[in-house]
Amino acid sequence: MDNADNGPITARTVRTGTVVAANDIEYAYRRFGHSTDGVPLVFLQHFRGNLDNWDPDLVDDIAAEREVILVDNAGVGASTGTVPSTVAEMARDLLAFTDALGVRTFDLFGFSLGGFVAQELALLRPWAVRLLVLAGTGPAGAPTMHGWREDIQREARLDVSTAESLLYIFFAHTDTSRALGTDFLGRIFSREDRDEPTTTTVRDAQYDAILAWGIPDFSKLQRLTAITQPTLILQGDDDLMIRTPGSHTLAGLIPDARLHIFPDAAHASIFQYPHEAARLVLEFVAAKTTTAAA
Repeated sequence: MDNADNGPITARTVRTGTVVAANDIEYAYRRFGHSTDGVPLVFLQHFRGNLDNWDPDLVDDIAAEREVILVDNAGVGASTGTVPSTVAEMARDLLAFTDALGVRTFDLFGFSLGGFVAQELALLRPWAVRLLVLAGTGPAGAPTMHGWREDIQREARLDVSTAESLLYIFFAHTDTSRALGTDFLGRIFSREDRDEPTTTTVRDAQYDAILAWGIPDFSKLQRLTAITQPTLILQGDDDLMIRTPGSHTLAGLIPDARLHIFPDAAHASIFQYPHEAARLVLEFVAAKTTTAAA
């Protein structure tokens, strides 16, 4: 997709659109890229994140071959409404958004909290969700999922996030990982026409949802066996926010799942290695959609 005046449309230049859904919420979103089969990849964001928190290098690499849709869910960024305090409600709000766009079939890229929502969407509307990419996320009710350790919670729940807090949470506490994290911060702040910042109200409601999702309950793990969509799981080898073993649990219980672990990486492995992550996603989508069509 090109802009006649300014060249190719990218994550840094795509205009932010809005759509009003049947639930009376006006959703802010960005949609661009190359549609090969009419099935877009919908990106679902992390705790406190808005449209600008997606790494443009990751998104642009994927958009070179797939149509992508970035969205602020209800009450987040420039979207209206109230942030739900449960993942299930967040998922239903996202379905209202896709219905408003007239998108009947879609793929999902869920990062962190967005990965919780993606799992729920795959279960709530299996006929619409074709495949999943789950990054830096984990299963409901599993061990270590009920809240975060003290230092991560402290940095994540500041009234105003800082560059240092993002580095602490998202990247491994090594010089190499932090250097790549600094590069990432430069990329996400490079857009001029920026989304509305998220608020402490967003923080509190989303953390309520995260805590409810993580209450220990082994019976909830059985739900993963009902996710029949092909699933790619991406994770860092030492995620301090959503512990890495949870990704192994996802991979073990989702019937058609593939797991990739990035080295020297923490929660935001997909932002530390954006080009490698994009390549894995594109190869996975191409392989699974070719197999399904055969």
